[in-house]
Amino acid sequence: MQIASFFDKRTYTVTYVVYDAATHDAVVIDPVLDYEPASSRVWTESLDVVTSFVKEKGLKLHYILETHAHADHLSGAQELKRQFPQAKLAVGARITEVQRVFKGVFDLPDDFATDGRQFDVLLQEGDTLKAGTIEVDTIYTPGHTPACATYRVEDAIFTGDALFMPDMGTGRCDFPGGSATDLYDSIQKLYSLPDSTRVFVGHDYAPGGRDYAWETTVGEQKAKNIQLAGSTSREDFVTMRTRRDQTLDAPRLLFQSVQVNIDAGRMPEPHANQTRYLRIPINVFKPVVTADARTTIDGI
Repeated sequence: MQIASFFDKRTYTVTYVVYDAATHDAVVIDPVLDYEPASSRVWTESLDVVTSFVKEKGLKLHYILETHAHADHLSGAQELKRQFPQAKLAVGARITEVQRVFKGVFDLPDDFATDGRQFDVLLQEGDTLKAGTIEVDTIYTPGHTPACATYRVEDAIFTGDALFMPDMGTGRCDFPGGSATDLYDSIQKLYSLPDSTRVFVGHDYAPGGRDYAWETTVGEQKAKNIQLAGSTSREDFVTMRTRRDQTLDAPRLLFQSVQVNIDAGRMPEPHANQTRYLRIPINVFKPVVTADARTTIDGI
């Protein structure tokens, strides 16, 4: 089993191609569609690199796997499916919970389905996908969102936003349906795997100016993770995570990303003028009052 990593510096996201060099079977995890909010422009530069790699290697792409409905980048899943029509799009079955919440947030049409039918495969805890010679096990890891899943292939796990590199810690838990308690329990499942298990994270922001990195091990996480080491108690983690999340700004592409990603990476349908529009709610999340008395104008 081989793993190729593709880092998108605009969103600090890592896309993975997992493949068997002998049989050419492959899956892609968390593809990125480029989006620039000021001009609301969409393009495929990041995805083109992944597509070219799959084609040049002669890989047979069986599945596109989403670790969750991302809040920081638009999914490239539909564009990738156009290039590889045989590939099926899979996500954790709890995506339906996220769809129900954000259907209300965005006031989506009545006919927007919240049963996950936009995806080809809804994965349950413990499900195994067979992509030719590649077997992908599903480990539910909610906390960042209710629908987060980690994928295990042989001795490697792909954690999305549950775990980051040890010097970054874990994903935030303040999105609707998020839970620091759930995330603690989820990561304990990952920490129960052998220490040699390779961990491939969904993002890296190079804290302190170090080189970008996205591979570590379960053993290293347990020993060095600055927010949730193997010895960290549930109470201490929940207190730390809750306090920290109260200081964080919303992701830059939160609204654009989520409304596309709960629809499996599809853009909204065109209006009568043949233009597509994204919905950006105002003050849907109440502002946090901080010590410096920053305010948010309400009712405009």
